[in-house]
Amino acid sequence: MASRNTSADNPFADRAAAFGQDVADRASEASDSMSDMARTATKKVDDGRSMAADGLDSAASTVQERADDLPGGPRVKELAHAAADCLSTTADYMRTHDAKHMMADVETVVKNNPGPALVIAAAFGFMVGRALTRD
Repeated sequence: MASRNTSADNPFADRAAAFGQDVADRASEASDSMSDMARTATKKVDDGRSMAADGLDSAASTVQERADDLPGGPRVKELAHAAADCLSTTADYMRTHDAKHMMADVETVVKNNPGPALVIAAAFGFMVGRALTRD
């Protein structure tokens, strides 16, 4: 009959078990820390939504007021009014949706339009890189 090794017989098994438990504990701590950071980031985004929406509404109002004074004819005025409407719609969207819902919407748009999303991400990355490397 085969003999079983007990922990007293095999100190390496004890060390391996202790190491495994240590790794599991650290992974749990890292997971908790990441969850806390995600909650904090979501709260900050949610707190800033109102201020961002107010800024967009202000910009929309300014564009709307000055659109009729723009040179370039009726087409330019139409485009200015359309831009103001888009700004106002975006402000309303920001007020009515929390950060999680906005992220879900972004994911849906990216999944449905991967090519344009990749181009936008590349352009954004290029602009951020340029901004960070300027003297």
